[in-house]
Amino acid sequence: MAPMLRHLDPVTLRLFIATCEERNIARAAARESLVPSAVSKRIAAVEAAVGSPLLVRGRRGIEPTAAGEVLLRQAREVLSALERTQAELTGFAAGARGSVRVLASVSALAEELPDDIAAFLARHEKVSVTLDERVSSEIVRSVREGSADLGVLWDASETSGLLAVPYRRDRLCVVLHPAHPLARRKRLRFEQTLPHPAIGVAPGGMMDLLLRREAARLGATLAYRIQIASFDSACRIAAAGLGLAILPREATAPFAQAAGLVMVPLADPWAVRRFVVVARGEATLSASARQLMEHLGRQAGTLP
Repeated sequence: MAPMLRHLDPVTLRLFIATCEERNIARAAARESLVPSAVSKRIAAVEAAVGSPLLVRGRRGIEPTAAGEVLLRQAREVLSALERTQAELTGFAAGARGSVRVLASVSALAEELPDDIAAFLARHEKVSVTLDERVSSEIVRSVREGSADLGVLWDASETSGLLAVPYRRDRLCVVLHPAHPLARRKRLRFEQTLPHPAIGVAPGGMMDLLLRREAARLGATLAYRIQIASFDSACRIAAAGLGLAILPREATAPFAQAAGLVMVPLADPWAVRRFVVVARGEATLSASARQLMEHLGRQAGTLP
């Protein structure tokens, strides 16, 4: 066995990842329940075998060198593959035929995705699916690194280099108190909402960035009266008469109807959002992941 390969065991890879993420050997050691000297020794052994430094001390703490970036990317892929293998083998022991890890945005999870996965599992009872909520940037990164099999997110995200299959669509609407001056409109353009107090949802998220960009294009600046993190909270605040909110109709309807709110569709072309299912590529997918991706792809274009 080559000298370098002897040092690239899963424990060392995990310690290297922890050091890069924590930017500090002591914190990485504490995270992995080891003493700092043990972490330093393992990384030094790999650097000696490689013949090049893997870590340097930067302004924000320890950072990977160019060689370290290569090892970090490959280490994540290797450990992810090992985790997937273990999960699938565990599933076989329990009678399952495969496992699929899916990451999804909050909008996808709040809409039809859980029902679509339930329908898939009803026909594939021996497949195990784990489903977690993440922001779009993390979904893309996890799929690229191989720590997730599939990602479901808005197609406005940067997904270059990934296989992307069209999924469902939804429509943005203006959620209003019945007494609001705009509540009787059949449709609204975004610019008509700008003079009115607004509620911001998930600051820094994809929808927030879209609305800020469109406001800037119209020569306006969004100044939210209140900013909150969830659709149901936005509906409660709108029901108190504190402002309007722009939210996806499909995810918001149950909360809005329960609060007696009015939902007016946005007429702007960008108000119809398209979701995609992303993967690293067909060659990297297990049979179960490929079947799930195909199942979700058959829902493409669905807009109640």
